[in-house]
Amino acid sequence: MLRIATVNVNGLRAAVRKGMDTWLTDRSPDLLLLQEVRAPDDVLRELLGAGWHVAHQASDIKGRAGVAVASRLPATAVRVGLGEDEPPVDTGRWVEMDVELPGSDRPLTLVSVYVHSGTASEPERMAAKYAHLDKVTARLTTLSEQAAAGEREVVVGGDVNIVHRPVDIKNWKGNHNRTSGVLDQEIAYLDRWFDDLAYVDLGRRLGGEGPGPYTWWSMRGKAFDNDAGWRIDYLLSSPGLAERARTATVDRAAAYDQRFSDHAPLVVDLG
Repeated sequence: MLRIATVNVNGLRAAVRKGMDTWLTDRSPDLLLLQEVRAPDDVLRELLGAGWHVAHQASDIKGRAGVAVASRLPATAVRVGLGEDEPPVDTGRWVEMDVELPGSDRPLTLVSVYVHSGTASEPERMAAKYAHLDKVTARLTTLSEQAAAGEREVVVGGDVNIVHRPVDIKNWKGNHNRTSGVLDQEIAYLDRWFDDLAYVDLGRRLGGEGPGPYTWWSMRGKAFDNDAGWRIDYLLSSPGLAERARTATVDRAAAYDQRFSDHAPLVVDLG
């Protein structure tokens, strides 16, 4: 059994203070994908503790973003970012690690991704999101082609900040084509990843037809108590690896005051 978990920690230091370390010990993933780390490399390694191979891209903008991959399996390569000319707002959003996959003669490429949230009423912010999504899609295309050629397996996990279908958000009607993350132009990227590039949405395949399970709830009001959430955190895999996936679980906290982030971890077990 191999366990993969992804979670937007909303600031790693704060998450650990709120109990993330207990969750990490209890769930004991072999492979861990983090978003919104918002900490330098030395703090990340200290808080994770010993025994991890770590790849990390911090944001050039202090206090924002930051993505990491941590593996208990041996790492063979690391790739950071989506090009040499990334604008500062795109940094801290993409990191890859190749690991040795037990029972396979090909490596597993793990990707932690954090897509811009965007704001529907601010064209400049949406333009930055779409430009980043174009780069993400180009890299996903390359990885998909390599997986199809038998060169690697791929898992892409993280906070994509886009829902895919009405069952992925509590209030579809009130947000569709009004709110960033629920715009048809954004959703079209996910359609391409799933339909054209053949990535498998493990959370949906193994988590049932919905509604939910959601992975993000606003910290304001009664969103968490009323389960008025969004499913915007994903674990996507190449088709071959998807055949090994057995379960997908959203580790929703038992109560509002027991959350260590505004996101819940998504955990997938592979056989």
